[in-house]
Amino acid sequence: MASDQKFVAYLVEQMDSGGLVTSKAMFGEYALYFGNKLYALVCDNKLFIKPTEAGRNYLQHVTEAPPYPGAKPSFLIEENLEDRDWLRQLARITAEALPEPKPKKEKKKG
Repeated sequence: MASDQKFVAYLVEQMDSGGLVTSKAMFGEYALYFGNKLYALVCDNKLFIKPTEAGRNYLQHVTEAPPYPGAKPSFLIEENLEDRDWLRQLARITAEALPEPKPKKEKKKG
């Protein structure tokens, strides 16, 4: 089941502070970015946050599940989705703990 774009827009609005959080459709689901860092997925209308030690400390009680079959487990966030400040803090903490994305290789012309 694909995620509802309205739900994704709601999550982006809840987590955004200053235009840093964006979404990108991917295979019927959505990736969430904080700046240039992919930090979360929305699959089947559920929020999955990339696991980090800082995020684990912030959450305290963690539920982990794979966002799709064969994926590594992520933090499944089912509660506090209406708590904007809590979600914004989780997004910021997670993004700060993630490494910078690797630069994309230029395609060879020829």
